[in-house]
Amino acid sequence: MSKKIAIGGDHAGYEYKEKLVKSLEDLGYEVKDFGPYSNASVDYPDYVHPLCTALEKGEFDFGILICGSGNGVAITANKHQGIRAALCWNEDLSALARQHNDANVLALPARFIPFELAKKLAEIFLTTDFEGGRHANRVNKIACG
Repeated sequence: MSKKIAIGGDHAGYEYKEKLVKSLEDLGYEVKDFGPYSNASVDYPDYVHPLCTALEKGEFDFGILICGSGNGVAITANKHQGIRAALCWNEDLSALARQHNDANVLALPARFIPFELAKKLAEIFLTTDFEGGRHANRVNKIACG
């Protein structure tokens, strides 16, 4: 069974999102695009909150969010108790987000990394397992409630 991926962002991440959807589908992932659906200016929380809610409900295995800096989407996603969003801009961060933090959302900064790197970071994120062990205790202390 293929992993189900939720993807979204804002206007600054639109072009990367469109290309990444295609790349992920070519790799066999089932992808749902939460928008936006053009590069017209939008408010990213309008797309991030529905994506994160669906992920928290178990409708998807992972989420990928893309905006200009990656910060806005990550901050918004991390307001959800069941979300651990990690802003990544290199391969080590993408792997460690999964290995040590059990991140379930990858936030990408489209204005600061080339698309090929964004694609590689997504592939690493989606194929790296959580190590558990000493990290599990720490991850279990993240939620506020």
